[in-house]
Amino acid sequence: MLQILYLAQDLADPAVRRRTLTLVAGGARVTLAGFRRGDNPLAAIDGVEPIELGTTADGRFAQRIGAVARACLSLQRQLGHVRKPDVIIARNLEMLAVARRAVAFFGGTVPIVYECLDIHRLMLRKDIVGRMLRAAESQLGKDARLLITSSPAFIEHYFRPLSGIGAPPMLLENKVLEIDGTFERRTAAPAECPPPGAPWKIGWFGALRCRRSLALLAEFSRKMEGRFEVVLRGRPAYSEFDDFDGFVRNEPFMRFEGAYRNPEDLAEIYGEVHFTWAIDFFEEGQNSAWLLPNRLYEGCRHGRIPIAMKGTETARFLSVRSIGFVLEGADAESLATILGPLTPNCYADAAERISRCNPGSWVFDRTDCEALVRQLATLTLQAPQTVPVVAMAGSSHNEGGFL
Repeated sequence: MLQILYLAQDLADPAVRRRTLTLVAGGARVTLAGFRRGDNPLAAIDGVEPIELGTTADGRFAQRIGAVARACLSLQRQLGHVRKPDVIIARNLEMLAVARRAVAFFGGTVPIVYECLDIHRLMLRKDIVGRMLRAAESQLGKDARLLITSSPAFIEHYFRPLSGIGAPPMLLENKVLEIDGTFERRTAAPAECPPPGAPWKIGWFGALRCRRSLALLAEFSRKMEGRFEVVLRGRPAYSEFDDFDGFVRNEPFMRFEGAYRNPEDLAEIYGEVHFTWAIDFFEEGQNSAWLLPNRLYEGCRHGRIPIAMKGTETARFLSVRSIGFVLEGADAESLATILGPLTPNCYADAAERISRCNPGSWVFDRTDCEALVRQLATLTLQAPQTVPVVAMAGSSHNEGGFL
């Protein structure tokens, strides 16, 4: 059984929980270690007790550097009881530093996998700060044997032209994890149109960090005078909002329903909406334009219509499949132009186009998990210089950072 040490930057991140579940379902034995940024009981994983290396704070770069340094110094004590891993996965840049220290502790022969699913804006700066961070990434990742990322645009716009990471890339999309066999291998039925007088519902789920999206959706829902309601679920990045809770309370057609378990609660929460907000202006023109968000796959898996922004990788993804709606402008007027004239027949047609897609476009199942773990196991058999380029993994059904 492959022994994996998974080093995570935020043990409360639902995505860390999902990746750990993926590896366990694939047949690996996982030791999870990392930093704690906040409490999230829904991130707990049965059978996996994480090792806490310290606490960090969102948006406090200097504090996190200090936490990483302290963790590296105490690693022998923290991991002294851990069996030597076959592979170490470092999620995000700061964990690469910890991974290199761990390799030295375990004997210097353990392959490192660098998992980077977001490109922080600091990495893209053209000044000395950006150059220093990219140099640090290049140095810390020089021995990485594999790079895992979630969007081809990250490879095209960052890893190939700017990053010094030389490891072969593996594209591992943010698909819905389904390993318990309770769902049939087909796209869920679309939501029923609302009865007369009831609103259409737009779901914005997951990491809620975009002030511009919040303001746009609030303005749109008021403009529609109750024909549309906005449902928010997930983990708000409170540091990015002046007063998230107060803002939502004061909006007549918007409500926040709290956190949820992923993937266990997805069918329920998407079951009550008609559309998926798959737009993020948080790092506009950079990471937000390049990513393929979790909610894109989740919504389509459950037959909900995605809404994307023109010029983004998400819009390209939808265009290739002829599904979803794409905004021409980043304002409430553009959204009203698309959704204002909506009829039941128009909605049914958009939902039907999603149902024609291969369900594997949205789902990562147990077979995919096993294939991923087998691919990671090959790293233990190969010399660093002979690792082949991995075009894609976990995407047998495919069509077509940090800090």
